[in-house]
Amino acid sequence: MGNGSQSGDDIAMIRSRLVRAALLLLLLGVPGGCRTNQGPRPIEAVTFRERALTQESHGVRVTAAVPSADETRELFDADFYDKGVQPVWLEVENGLEDEVAFLPVGLDPRYYTPIEAALLSEAASDDTSGRDVARNLLEHSMSLIVGPGETRSGFVFTPLDEGTKSFNVDIMGSEAGLQFSFFISVPGLQIDHDAIDWDARETNADAVALGEIGDIVAALEALPCCTTDKADQDLGDPLNLVVIGSPADVYYAFIRAGWDETETIHGSSLWKTAVSFLTGSEYRYSPVSALYVFGRPQDVAFQKARDNIHERNHLRLWMSDLRWEGFPVWIGQISRDIGVRFTRRTITTHKIDPDVDETREFLHEDLAYSQALARVGYVGGVGAAAIDEPRGNLTGDPYFTDGHRVVLWVSSRPVALDGIETLDWRPVPYD
Repeated sequence: MGNGSQSGDDIAMIRSRLVRAALLLLLLGVPGGCRTNQGPRPIEAVTFRERALTQESHGVRVTAAVPSADETRELFDADFYDKGVQPVWLEVENGLEDEVAFLPVGLDPRYYTPIEAALLSEAASDDTSGRDVARNLLEHSMSLIVGPGETRSGFVFTPLDEGTKSFNVDIMGSEAGLQFSFFISVPGLQIDHDAIDWDARETNADAVALGEIGDIVAALEALPCCTTDKADQDLGDPLNLVVIGSPADVYYAFIRAGWDETETIHGSSLWKTAVSFLTGSEYRYSPVSALYVFGRPQDVAFQKARDNIHERNHLRLWMSDLRWEGFPVWIGQISRDIGVRFTRRTITTHKIDPDVDETREFLHEDLAYSQALARVGYVGGVGAAAIDEPRGNLTGDPYFTDGHRVVLWVSSRPVALDGIETLDWRPVPYD
């Protein structure tokens, strides 16, 4: 779980029981999923293409869809999700007079060939079943060449990304290349922000439009300094970042930069958290605990897991009532988990790196290198805390800071490094 206030003794009790149950199953070696033994179903009989998205540019039309774990099992009679393999379905309509080439490395350089994916399936242990799966994958794989006037479709087998699948489809023609960017929601996870009515929140009648740059700086510095507990009594982690952009801009920018969504706290996510804790494995969508700003828990959380569940960067965002040129202004908090410690009430909680400014700068650089950042500046508002006189968050972890918060204008369209505008509002930290 993330640092900060926790969800109560009931969550702690459930987590404790799940940890014990997970440990028992791990010791017993209970196996995972299995084949249906009913054979693959025709593509037309599986409904995943109802969620397909289509883009068109310069005479080429690309449609993409991503089947869920259950739909993948129907399509191939194999539990590829359990093996970390996720099929992506593409259809390319070539309206040009010359052939075009699909470049799978642009979609994901770690893609699996059809034979390789078949070998990873549980069917590979049986020669006949393994050959059947391999033949099916080969027959339904995406062609690399689409002739003039032709339409070709098929699957590319990629590493698993639950939640939202972000990828590019690169098409090379005789004269130029085309790139299509897709963000496709895949059923299966209970994501924390799915229940929020973003349209209602974005069009809030009480929203305050900011005008001159001086007004923006003053308004951003007047936002709360820190998160709080649910009772709004104790101060927690510093609110050290501001993000400006529509919900779609924020969503696509962080997904493009490789940040993962966060699951809500429920039975399945607690189970996966318990297993990850016991095995030290990675859980990319691990829930984070609730921290509060404006009297409500975070609207959305993102995270970047590292080698295991104990080490990750994660952030929380709250949409404020401020608007700049019609775009929502979000206040946020980012920290780096560097370990886990035990607590009496919640069993475990993450320990954060006390140098919270470093993690703030990581986000700035990460969005810039991912071409998701259009403009950046710095304002005050957090309040400085020296390394020898640190403040503490709600779980007692110390932190120190120069007191600045970074202001990030995100973009759903790629922005090159030399296209980022830097605003000289405050001296950049570490100068």
